[in-house]
Amino acid sequence: MAEEVASHYSSNSSLIEKVTEYLRNAGKDLTQLKAADLATVDEFHFRGREATLELARQMRLGRDSLVLDIGSGLGGPARTLAGEYGCHVTGLDLTQAYCDAAVFMSDWVNLSELTKFQQGDATNLPFADNHFDAAISIHVAMNIPAKDKLYEQAQRVVKPGGIFVVYDILQGDGGDVSFPVPWARDSSISHLATSEEMKELLCLAGFKILNVHDSSKESQDWFEPIAARVAQMDSSSITSPTQILFGDDFAKMASNQIYGLRERQIQTVSFICEA
Repeated sequence: MAEEVASHYSSNSSLIEKVTEYLRNAGKDLTQLKAADLATVDEFHFRGREATLELARQMRLGRDSLVLDIGSGLGGPARTLAGEYGCHVTGLDLTQAYCDAAVFMSDWVNLSELTKFQQGDATNLPFADNHFDAAISIHVAMNIPAKDKLYEQAQRVVKPGGIFVVYDILQGDGGDVSFPVPWARDSSISHLATSEEMKELLCLAGFKILNVHDSSKESQDWFEPIAARVAQMDSSSITSPTQILFGDDFAKMASNQIYGLRERQIQTVSFICEA
């Protein structure tokens, strides 16, 4: 299963080159970049950087905080946390190409000293017990069938009293997901939980849930204009961050995601937990 998931996300063999081309086409000077300039590329979860900042405000972060980003992707949320709070963030992702690109992008915005990225399995974290002050996981568990292990591992590495934030795409009450979507081209690697299942999993792992927020309507309002623009884009040139990450399927994926939100096939929900 892990190999299939890694293959899904690593289909683009020239990731950093395409990110560079996209930024230059967007008029960005790579020598003068700020973390926020990368947000359209590296914060490709629903509501992007805005959602990351909302979650960060609930994480009790300071300059001395050690933070783990589980499923860090291209490193956007990790750089946002490091840049806004001055904390040290370790990103872990199953896909080596994403980790490599994240290192390049942190160097672009002078955050290499506060961020580091490594390849690894979220259900078998390579870190000591009680090592991190806080942890975050954004749009990750959709690909993980063993969610119990994921959250047990998070509980193990976060210090008692530390905050663990989960922001994920969940199964709604509107029926099966229409594929392809960004996290899966078919049902073989899609493993969505319901909100009630998530609450049970997090509590069984030992977390105390402090707050639950269903942001599905906010996500729909945010994503509808993006999906409309994507539908009009020229697939022969790099005009969309989604295209960089997911290739020629990007327009269909966007269409299916907005349909899923409208029909309640999917939900976006965040959980603020205390270890």
